[in-house]
Amino acid sequence: MPGQPPIETPRPTPRRRSRASCTKLRALPAPGTAAGGRGGLVGVAVVGCGYWGPNLVRAFFDTPDCRVIALCDAQPERMGPLLQRHPSVEGTAYFGDLLRDPRIDAIAIATPASTHADLALRALRAGKHVLVEKPMALRSAEAEALIETAAQLDRVLMVDHTFAYTGAVRRIRELLDEGALGELYYYDSVRINLGRVQHDINVIWDLATHDFSIMDYLLARQPRAISAVASAHIVPGRADVAYITALYEHDLLAHIHVNWLSPVKVRQTLIGGDRRMVVYNDVEPTEKVKIYDRGVSCNLAADAPPRERVAYRLGDVYAPTLDNTEALITECRHFVECVRMGATPITDGLAGLRVVRMLEAAERSAQRGGELIALDAP
Repeated sequence: MPGQPPIETPRPTPRRRSRASCTKLRALPAPGTAAGGRGGLVGVAVVGCGYWGPNLVRAFFDTPDCRVIALCDAQPERMGPLLQRHPSVEGTAYFGDLLRDPRIDAIAIATPASTHADLALRALRAGKHVLVEKPMALRSAEAEALIETAAQLDRVLMVDHTFAYTGAVRRIRELLDEGALGELYYYDSVRINLGRVQHDINVIWDLATHDFSIMDYLLARQPRAISAVASAHIVPGRADVAYITALYEHDLLAHIHVNWLSPVKVRQTLIGGDRRMVVYNDVEPTEKVKIYDRGVSCNLAADAPPRERVAYRLGDVYAPTLDNTEALITECRHFVECVRMGATPITDGLAGLRVVRMLEAAERSAQRGGELIALDAP
């Protein structure tokens, strides 16, 4: 935890890792049944019991072939309710206790963003598999170090890009893979709410992380350049409102609006293609995804009558059936399965690195008044 001196731990002997892949979610077993792979329960510890940590604890308790061994928080009183609810779980204020515990195979990190890279690196060096909350690091060099260490020590490194595990986003990915939307024109997202103002990162690193991770998962390509404008109204120097534009090849345009100062909560994304369009409303309780068979076509013939040069297609609207399993439970089960199978997660370290690079570009652009920042080729 912050302020605790580093603990030197011997590096474990690397083991050969399976080339199995978890890049597609499979039907996971119900709690209490074997998940296959190397056998034995995966011992898990959760670090950080503030906002997100308790959700991870709950999700891991609903994960088969997994046992929550310990919790860790520098403020022990925050562990109290969880330890009362789960008397078999141990609590400690010292991160080093987890690193030395041979019962713990994996550590989930849900601490402030500024601590992610350091704690994840120490956990990997201690031979633990790591699930780290977004963003995985605040600098791409730190993210690269995590990826390199995980590869050298043959550990699973997974980033908590939760939205990639929602039934809604996974269904949209299926639509894109099927070509149902056709050639993509734009990705437009609004992610605003009143708070939560963070003490160590700005609104770009807090909220735009979600959209960049969704874009990375859905579009399966990197933008060629990013620009952003932002303003700080509450804490000087810490942006709380931002507008971000990402430019892709073939004229695909993405726009993201993130805001900590909105009186209402909006999480809505529009994806437009030349065949169909999608509206994804994450706050909608039931029909989160709607597919619109609508579009515009243009007759560029010189002899075409003016009224016939533009045609509008107004087809049906339908809401597909979605997997309603909670995304965090799906994610934690996926993490444990990857640990057991020696496989690569959907949101692995490379996915986390791509998101960090986009965040760095957006922040740099905002600092330079909206200058277009080119991204290195993936």
